[in-house]
Amino acid sequence: MTGAVVLAEESVLAAYGMADFPFGIAVAALFLIVLLRAQGTYWLGRGVAAGARTRPAVRRITEGPGVVRAIALLHRWGPLAVTLSFFTVGLQTVVNAAAGLVRMPWLRYTLFMVPGCVAWAFIYATIGLAAFLAIVSAAAGSPWGLAAVVLAVVAVGVLVVLRLRRPRPDDPRG
Repeated sequence: MTGAVVLAEESVLAAYGMADFPFGIAVAALFLIVLLRAQGTYWLGRGVAAGARTRPAVRRITEGPGVVRAIALLHRWGPLAVTLSFFTVGLQTVVNAAAGLVRMPWLRYTLFMVPGCVAWAFIYATIGLAAFLAIVSAAAGSPWGLAAVVLAVVAVGVLVVLRLRRPRPDDPRG
């Protein structure tokens, strides 16, 4: 069975032109990155729960719709919401922070976080890395490809800035 898994892994990598890429190193590095990021986000949430929440700017963030939704997910699904958040884009960070905000015990959080980190590392080491390499090679091979990538990055940046500057309904400044 192990041979079949190795062959499947090799064929996936070969299909994306990455047959010689050190897959194990990529997975290990990505696992470490996401583990540190998730733990850091959890502990930031714990710190906010311990007292920083009294500051108006922090309160505005922690009482925002994303955090409220993440806390509701944690109440509904329990620590399994932490594991499942690693299969999403945009929800992962807020669920990890919410786990800290609701003071989920560290060991329980970590036991459910690790499988999510493993899955995330495998997903990004295969599909994510292949997509990144495809974008880079398309951009490197064509000035239009490079222009499209730059335009996409600028568009995302503009959208983020506009969203952050948009007044909130509960903001007394308007």
